[in-house]
Amino acid sequence: MTIYSLTYNSTTWINLVNPTPQDVTAIQRLYPFIHPLNVEDITSNIERAKIDVDDEYLFAVFHFPRWDAKMRLTRPYEVDLFVGRGFIVTSTATEGVFKPLEALYGGAEEEEARRVTIMGKGAAHAFYVIVDTLVDYIFPILRKVDQNIHDLEERIFSDEGRVLIRDIAMVRRDIIALRRIIRQMVPVIESLERNTRQVFRDDLEDYFDDIADHMHRARDIVDEDYEVIEGLADTADKLLSHRINNVMRVLTVISVIMLPLTLISSIYGMNLTELPLSDHPQSFWIISAAMLLIAFLMLIYFRFRQWL
Repeated sequence: MTIYSLTYNSTTWINLVNPTPQDVTAIQRLYPFIHPLNVEDITSNIERAKIDVDDEYLFAVFHFPRWDAKMRLTRPYEVDLFVGRGFIVTSTATEGVFKPLEALYGGAEEEEARRVTIMGKGAAHAFYVIVDTLVDYIFPILRKVDQNIHDLEERIFSDEGRVLIRDIAMVRRDIIALRRIIRQMVPVIESLERNTRQVFRDDLEDYFDDIADHMHRARDIVDEDYEVIEGLADTADKLLSHRINNVMRVLTVISVIMLPLTLISSIYGMNLTELPLSDHPQSFWIISAAMLLIAFLMLIYFRFRQWL
């Protein structure tokens, strides 16, 4: 059984962890007015972020970022919530536990002071506290991304080109995934105040405006991170191209220097009897000295033209 229930005053908080069909049936039995399609949605982890409003309840699907250490990528973690007069249901169907939600529920279960803070003002306020806590969980992830970008900025002019390009690509992939999660959450969070008022008739504008401000700030941060990582990727590509060009320039100079030397050695390698200095006893050293002189003069010329 994966249903955990907690009641304080007139508010009941039910927490579902990886709900089974039996758990779905139990929720339908407890709250028969909830639409069966909404109840079925809590067993799926492929729903998009959304809000459905009924006369007696509100159903919200949120996607919050969670770090996947194995893949080194931020992945969306789905949290489903039902909230109505006197009750709130949270459900996590994604594999594994979602630490901020589990910590919040565990704190309310163990400490009366936390229980009063979360559930003491009714289900609508409890819904606000839960969503606000989960939204605030985004910012430690964003700070970690900022630290990764700072580390890359420190290494951008190092010589570890291939490793740097790989690390930039991985951080950029993570930022793109994080940006996708946050951007689709912004309109959902913005609509919370309007939709909760339809259910509770309470004025919670200030509360949910605060959450919307947090989401806007998170979106601005991840957008800035995206621009920075794109700039770093462009800089790294240019630096790598510059290093390749330097290598190609050196190799080209070597090839050009070797061209006349190869020509001279090829001529003297021909099977001919009449060649200059062919009968001279010091012919090898004279030709070798001439070849070295040619190479030296070419290096001086390349240096004078600032090709080296």
